[in-house]
Amino acid sequence: MLRRIRIILATIVFIGITLLFLDVTGILHHYLGWMAKIQFLPAVLALNVGVIVALLVLTFIFGRIYCSVVCPLGILQDILARLRPRKNKKVGRYSYSPEVRWLRYPVLIVFIIALVAGIGSFVALLAPYSSYGRIANNLLRPLYVWGNNGLAAIAEHYDSYAFYHVDVWMPSLPTFIIAAATLVLLFVLAWRGGRTYCNTICPVGTILSVISRFSFLKINFDEDKCRNCSACAKSCKASCIDYKNHVVDYSRCVVCGDCISACKFGAMKFDNPRLHQTTQTSTQQAIHHADTRSEHPAPSQTGRTGDESSRRAFLVGTALATTTAALAQSKSKVDGGLAEIEDKVAPERKTPLTPPGSISARHFYQHCTGCQLCVAQCPNQVLRPSTSLMTLMQPTMSYERGYCRPECNRCSEVCPAGAIRPIAPEEKSSIQIGHAVWIKKNCVVLTDGVECGNCARHCPTGAIQMVPLDPDDELGAYIPAVNEALCIGCGACENLCPASPFSAIYVEGHEVHKTI
Repeated sequence: MLRRIRIILATIVFIGITLLFLDVTGILHHYLGWMAKIQFLPAVLALNVGVIVALLVLTFIFGRIYCSVVCPLGILQDILARLRPRKNKKVGRYSYSPEVRWLRYPVLIVFIIALVAGIGSFVALLAPYSSYGRIANNLLRPLYVWGNNGLAAIAEHYDSYAFYHVDVWMPSLPTFIIAAATLVLLFVLAWRGGRTYCNTICPVGTILSVISRFSFLKINFDEDKCRNCSACAKSCKASCIDYKNHVVDYSRCVVCGDCISACKFGAMKFDNPRLHQTTQTSTQQAIHHADTRSEHPAPSQTGRTGDESSRRAFLVGTALATTTAALAQSKSKVDGGLAEIEDKVAPERKTPLTPPGSISARHFYQHCTGCQLCVAQCPNQVLRPSTSLMTLMQPTMSYERGYCRPECNRCSEVCPAGAIRPIAPEEKSSIQIGHAVWIKKNCVVLTDGVECGNCARHCPTGAIQMVPLDPDDELGAYIPAVNEALCIGCGACENLCPASPFSAIYVEGHEVHKTI
């Protein structure tokens, strides 16, 4: 029962989080967005105290059940491990191996140092939720979008608009390569050792392992029933069961329940070992002092034990479902529009652009885990992973494919780590993330001798005005003049400028955002 409940809940969470990255409509976030916000590291960076306390209490009671039910990367490892064929059922897939302390704890220390120092690229590389986000956004999303476009083509043939075409594009080649390499690494480790990544590299797993050593409920042996058949150890993906000594390494156990299902003698239990030992000792003493009943065997406890196990499993599932529902958060916001605009060559900005709501570049990069949910959900294709070494895989803004529409606040809605705080559309219109800069040598007014004014016509704040190139000749050419006090840095001017391949006007970012 424990294993079935775990599989059902893990399936729901895994499908829900995957759909968050694949969704092209932006609708599912309002129903499933809470699944991203209950991930451990994003909750810590967002200072979401309620989620943090709930996850710690959950671990203290049930052990590292977070890793097998809530973490999408942990669930993915279980899926990959199941793909490994078992040639001989008697041999099994796994075997016990000691804890690799010399690797997991140094990795955690380096991870914490990088987190405090703001080295976002290293944090994004190791964070489990972020690693799965890269895989979903870079490897699964293109396949999903191609399938959507195929359905759109079929629907169009029958004059139906149930589906619509979406561009398939690669935001960043380095990030794509890292995502593919991560999937290959996970596949190899899961194929050979199941939860090797979880128990040797993952920093979140290492943090939770410290608490899980003292969890109230644990998987443990009933030594009177154990026949040392090793079925439990052969089914343990965490390689944490030493069946010879009847010991379970609780720092690595993810409470998957596979060992309980594999044991044919009912020797594996999920309860409090101390209570079990106390009950067993009391029973032995009662039998020892019963003179008149010593010749008769004790009543069978098989049915009772089965009922107790079922009740415990039911309580575990109920607690998990209740905790998950309590953490659910949904909001109704206005989504931005879509625009298909021809790509351009990105200019070299002295200061990178960060999304409205990120407060400052420092705040953004210190809180961002690089999960790329905002990249996947940006309807204007403005966000894409950075290729800079210090901020590798963390989002940056660029306006070759679209611009940051003032009415769109999708990225601030989906960010689970607090890197982009929630803002309303009307608030976004007054946030200045940068200012426009005119490049004289690229302007078609001067290079082609034509009238333009496209940047001024499409500026949503009226920050660009067309003025005479020669103040004494009002009938001559007119060029754009930027009022930096009104410009919010949305990039409409840069994106819609007809100059190609480099725009005649581009947006330079601000280290600290301003309110105008």
